Amino acid sequence: MDRTDYGIPTVDVGSQDGDNYVMDYMKAYTVASYYESFILFVAHQVKEHISKYVAAGLIKSEDCRLILPIANEGVEADYDYIHPLEGRSSKGFTHVECGMYPLNSIVEKQKTVVPHLIVADTEIAGAQDSLDDAEQHLVTKTKTLYVDQHNHSFAWGLTVAFRWIHAYVFGPDDVWASGKIDLSEVEGRQAFISLLVDWSLSSVDRLGFDPTIRYVLNGSIGVPYLEIDVHNVDESTGQVEKHTYYSKWCIVGAERRTGRHDRCFAVSTNPEPMDTPTFLIKDAWTIPGGGSTDDMRENSFLNVLYAEFDESSEFGGSFTQPVNAGAAYISRGDTLVADSTDTTLGGLPDSSKVRQHRRTLVEWAGNPISAADYPNQVVVAIADAMIALNEAYTKCMIVHGNISDQAILFQKTADKVKGVLAEFGYASYAGESAVDAPELNKFQSIRSLENPGAARTRLDDWESILYLICWLGTFGINATQRREFAADQDRRRAPGFTERYPTERVSLLLIRNWNYDTSSASDFKRCYMHDITSFRHSYLSEIRDSPLRQLAEDIYMALFRHPDCYGTYKVSDKDLNSKWCSDIPDALRAMPAINGKRDPLVLREAYEKEIVEKLLRIVVAHRDTALAALAAFTIAGAAKVGSEAAIPPSAAPAKNRERDDVPYDGPARRTRSKANH
Repeated sequence: MDRTDYGIPTVDVGSQDGDNYVMDYMKAYTVASYYESFILFVAHQVKEHISKYVAAGLIKSEDCRLILPIANEGVEADYDYIHPLEGRSSKGFTHVECGMYPLNSIVEKQKTVVPHLIVADTEIAGAQDSLDDAEQHLVTKTKTLYVDQHNHSFAWGLTVAFRWIHAYVFGPDDVWASGKIDLSEVEGRQAFISLLVDWSLSSVDRLGFDPTIRYVLNGSIGVPYLEIDVHNVDESTGQVEKHTYYSKWCIVGAERRTGRHDRCFAVSTNPEPMDTPTFLIKDAWTIPGGGSTDDMRENSFLNVLYAEFDESSEFGGSFTQPVNAGAAYISRGDTLVADSTDTTLGGLPDSSKVRQHRRTLVEWAGNPISAADYPNQVVVAIADAMIALNEAYTKCMIVHGNISDQAILFQKTADKVKGVLAEFGYASYAGESAVDAPELNKFQSIRSLENPGAARTRLDDWESILYLICWLGTFGINATQRREFAADQDRRRAPGFTERYPTERVSLLLIRNWNYDTSSASDFKRCYMHDITSFRHSYLSEIRDSPLRQLAEDIYMALFRHPDCYGTYKVSDKDLNSKWCSDIPDALRAMPAINGKRDPLVLREAYEKEIVEKLLRIVVAHRDTALAALAAFTIAGAAKVGSEAAIPPSAAPAKNRERDDVPYDGPARRTRSKANH
């Protein structure tokens, strides 16, 4: 990975420091060999002793397992990695994954990785002072674990630095770490052996696995799928009833820190043929008492919308419809108990949040917008969703508060495309303070990032839509485009690319800064959203498809270029008399200063109704154009299947086309290196 694109220095592997990095990696590799041997030794002892109890009928073999290391072939040392926050060089690392295998398995290093059976990842450093860096690597690997394993509720992890081991538990909100385990001492070896034995004998839910989500690898349909249990309590008898659904599609995975709380599956009531989903299951770890991730809070908003917009209304079906919501239950002996972090982990520190494991069943509403085939489908889905959200505000005073690629779904039939709005977990009523704002959503508005608890407005939702369009337009609207984009970036970063292709440029991709911490994300947005020239060259020029690029520019002009409150820079008293700020609107000049600054985004709220009306006209116009293009594509495809005539403009996945067609209106009137706060 070439980190010079981000202004981060790299280490020359041929220098003395680089040689030290190689030595550190070799030390890590040696430590890993000893570590794996230790695990195999414990597994031998577990198999020998536990097998006797199984043979005597005292223990069931399915309640026990072996913890074995998994081969990591082809893992390279990360020689040139520089910690992006602290600027400290990391040392050479390697890692070992530990998986659970049947008691009758051969005790040896496993060659086959079965992702849904991995118990813990171990980051092994070659230097004694590398614990912090090893922890950073472990956090990254754990995120990958959550993405790959849909049946994980929490995760275990280990770091090894020289002879010291630390054990970690990654919960939905917190990470708990053990004290230092010194393998050179008897007590330390006993502690580590006890941990491995506990993993061998504990119930699977204490290993971090969710027993209510089960992988079926060799089912009757010929492909792996999931069995997912949904529970509800019979009000008349008080009995817990279980219904099992089947899924081949994880619609929303747990690829973000906050995403560990939520997953979403498309499911059917029968494993065969399972071609058309019937319901969506939202699997969530919620905060009791009405927090933003509380499914009861989300259901309350959905029920209000369903009552207002029934199937016979114009906006019927524009919002997801709840069917059932309740706790997930796990077995404790012969009884079922409601699953929670407190139940599974056996007690949490007083400062930790207790999260309940809950499942929401809703009617199937469509695929995420990030799985669309063509840009014009994205335009239609976004327009439909925002028009429906405006109706929700007009009739019910509901503000969404968390627009993202997961919140907009699209339905595609033979003759139409329709957008559906989902994910009302962060919704609020107009004027109500935001509840438990998400840790970081790259699509959040500037004001939401800077004031997490402040009441949301419709303009915040529209601003989030603009950021969503920019993100999808840059990185790709579906998995195919995203892979093409990643391959193109690798090609452009290859050594000698500039010399071979002097007319092509390597993008700085400033949009990636939205994924940094909250403060950095808001600073970058204030800086590059200030005027149309900055916006065009920082974000708009990266959008590959013209329908999305044109929609993004029109929404930007309506949101940020209102004649009485344009721009994003905060204006101080000194700025009012500066020759560089002679074009400041009179309304902004007359605005009372807050902490010595006048914020055009605060003033913009006074023009909310006018701006929203203009935005609605914009998306309606773009939707009509997109629908016409899709209709022409359908007609052309029917007339001449497979010909170039059947491909509408900007419909096919974009290749590595240049963006020189973006209009340029001369130099910016005012530029700064960072936002003025």
